[in-house]
Amino acid sequence: MSPTANAISAENGRAVHSSAATRRRAVFPFTAIVGQEEMKLALLLNVIDPKIGGVMIMGDRGTGKSTTIRALADLLPEIQVVADDPFSSHPTDPELMGDAVRQQIEQGLDVPVTTKKVIMVDLPLGATEDRVCGTIDIEKALSEGVKAFEPGLLAKANRGILYVDEVNLLDDHLVDVLLDSAASGWNTVEREGISVRHPARFVLVGSGNPEEGELRPQLLDRFGMHAEIHTVKDPVLRVQVVEQRTEFDQDPEAFLNKYQAQQDELQQRLVRAQEQLKQVQLDYELRVKISQVCAELNVDGLRGDIVTNRAAKAIAAFEGRTEVTVDDIRRVVTLCLRHRLRKDPLESIDSGYKVEKVFNQIFGEAAPEAAS
Repeated sequence: MSPTANAISAENGRAVHSSAATRRRAVFPFTAIVGQEEMKLALLLNVIDPKIGGVMIMGDRGTGKSTTIRALADLLPEIQVVADDPFSSHPTDPELMGDAVRQQIEQGLDVPVTTKKVIMVDLPLGATEDRVCGTIDIEKALSEGVKAFEPGLLAKANRGILYVDEVNLLDDHLVDVLLDSAASGWNTVEREGISVRHPARFVLVGSGNPEEGELRPQLLDRFGMHAEIHTVKDPVLRVQVVEQRTEFDQDPEAFLNKYQAQQDELQQRLVRAQEQLKQVQLDYELRVKISQVCAELNVDGLRGDIVTNRAAKAIAAFEGRTEVTVDDIRRVVTLCLRHRLRKDPLESIDSGYKVEKVFNQIFGEAAPEAAS
């Protein structure tokens, strides 16, 4: 039986039934989600390589953003963690351990290991910096000489997914804190000369509605990928979405069983891709052409080059290959670069079309049709 079918504790704030044989509250299966391929691909690639730097999802209301992200967290296999550790420390990887666990292991002490589901942490819009980063009890530190640290949401999200809905409405300072932690993999809290740090390696997913405003360009640029999603226009697909949701709501267990084989297959593909990622090679000539695309588009900095390289390797690993192809780059280049272009308010051409056009010029592909 797959990890998703096991009875699991109440992670992600979901209810747990008293019987061990029953599974936790049903989550709509990832493989049953219709359309929105761009968003799904971006999320899967960030799971394969979290160093891509997260996903910003901008789109209309009611397009399944939250449903898809919860479905992804539910799809992922269980991970090994040190039991009763607030940071979900990895039992063998020092980069994913809290300091206390690392010290125990360096002293040759045994640490209890258990497994748990990958957690998805929802960041509420009204969250304070203390709630996000954690707090240090100064009084206890001074009186007892111990670092009394109360972990925050970043600690809880380590080795999981941190989801910020309406990220464009979040305070810029908090967005900066999240992006710093996502990029470095560590969160540092300093109060009155006392400093505590812990691992905070997570997949950062932000979503928002463009009608409510965009993120500042310097913050938007720090998200690895940017997916744009739109309401499905095809009446047949709309009916399919409605019917699937109705079927799921009426009998979740039967609906989940119907998609269990597909869920298991996708889960195994992700596990294999994570293992194979280090073996994937990206030819030097292709790397030069990626940088040519970035230069031609006047992309500031080198984040665009780095993320496109990583994403192309991740998609090759996802498809079970060890060599990146031009088609791999074509499939990720718009996701990686569209939000890094300087915007001209008088220009009506879609940024994704501009990226695709320059890509085709440099890689010698057929030119795309003009955007309508």
